[in-house]
Amino acid sequence: MSIHSRILAIFLLLLISIQPGNAQTIKDTTKKISGWSLHFQTTVIGQKHSGFKSAYRGINSLADSVEPIAVSQTATLFIGRKLWKNAAIIVNPEVAGGKGLSSAVGVAGALNGETYRIGDPKPEVYIARAYLQQHIPLGKPSYEWQNDDVNQVAVLVPTSRITISAGKFAISDFFDDNAYAKDPRSQFFNWSVWANGAWDYPANTRGYTEGLVVELVKPSYAIRVSTVAVPRIANFHLMEYNSNAHSESIELQHALHFGKRNGTIRLLATGAWSKAPYYKDGINAIHNQDTFLLNVFRGISENTQYGGHKYGLGLNIDQELTQNLSFFCRLGWNDGQYASWAFTEIDRTLSAGLSMKGTPWKRPNDVCGIANALNGISKEHREFLAAGGYGFIIGDGQLNYGHENIVETYYNVVLTKFLQLSFDYQFVSHPGYNKDRGPVHVFALRGHIFL
Repeated sequence: MSIHSRILAIFLLLLISIQPGNAQTIKDTTKKISGWSLHFQTTVIGQKHSGFKSAYRGINSLADSVEPIAVSQTATLFIGRKLWKNAAIIVNPEVAGGKGLSSAVGVAGALNGETYRIGDPKPEVYIARAYLQQHIPLGKPSYEWQNDDVNQVAVLVPTSRITISAGKFAISDFFDDNAYAKDPRSQFFNWSVWANGAWDYPANTRGYTEGLVVELVKPSYAIRVSTVAVPRIANFHLMEYNSNAHSESIELQHALHFGKRNGTIRLLATGAWSKAPYYKDGINAIHNQDTFLLNVFRGISENTQYGGHKYGLGLNIDQELTQNLSFFCRLGWNDGQYASWAFTEIDRTLSAGLSMKGTPWKRPNDVCGIANALNGISKEHREFLAAGGYGFIIGDGQLNYGHENIVETYYNVVLTKFLQLSFDYQFVSHPGYNKDRGPVHVFALRGHIFL
């Protein structure tokens, strides 16, 4: 954790000690405001894949032979504390360990949303989130009850408001939400299903950044903007924020209605500036045997110059179809001229799927889902890989380009109020966009405890 993150965490932890006042009963309800929110989760995932045909392999290839079971585990403590009126702080100590299949490389739509490209399987403790949140009522709004939940305190919040969040968080906490494809701890595993794969969203190795998010929230729509730090090096744990290194996002969200069924549509526009190198310069570096620049693409060396930029667009829809069946989809694009820097190596993506509750077979709390993600990369990106280049997550040393196509299905069984068990299967065609490798079958078992 950087020194800035440590200072911020200490500051916010000190704020926890501020007493928000006595618990009060809300008029006309039996609900009480205690001022605290405390939850815990732990998730364990075991994955295994089949062997598959492979004409060749490179540094970042998914192993073509059967690997030992890859096991990952995370544990998170979600602490929320009400401060003054309409304000709270959120702090999340977290532990993560284990590894992904082939060290989480070889598939752009990576296979386990709980595993990042860390390299060291030993468990490590860190502060995942530490931020201050302030609601500012607009006009004379009505108020609605906000339940005690992960990273939110049980309080009344204004239905028309500006919400400011400042500190350390995952930018995906606020943007690109989806009711049926968002949480790899209880829903889909694949990165390009639970997120917009073409959004190279600013994050450190574990998925977090530092900055500011401002939201205008109305009963039927919301507008949110952000400015946050970006990695100093591709897929790096240290972040930076200055005039040459930063990322901004804007999202427009509006309620949808399908008959009497609710849904949401979100439009996302993003821009990021960093030390990411240009793919055409990477092709020249291969010809000139410039190993330093090639290591910048892999996240091994730090570029000496700024100038990388990436623009992107996204569309995100979730919609109830019936009482038990729901639909979701995402469409994503980025310009693909400069190296992938933080999330994964996808420049175009289309994903869609269905989520169904288990009510028809008398398991109302169970959920199953099926989805398909089709991923692609820009012309410059594929030429770089075909010439023998490597990013931080894919690269076979050669490339016979084809779209990476992933089908995923899961079934999540609620065993008790606190314990869930999931079975997951993924079928991956052209892993790493390579027609000369695959297809591969991936099987997984997930245990999830939430208190």
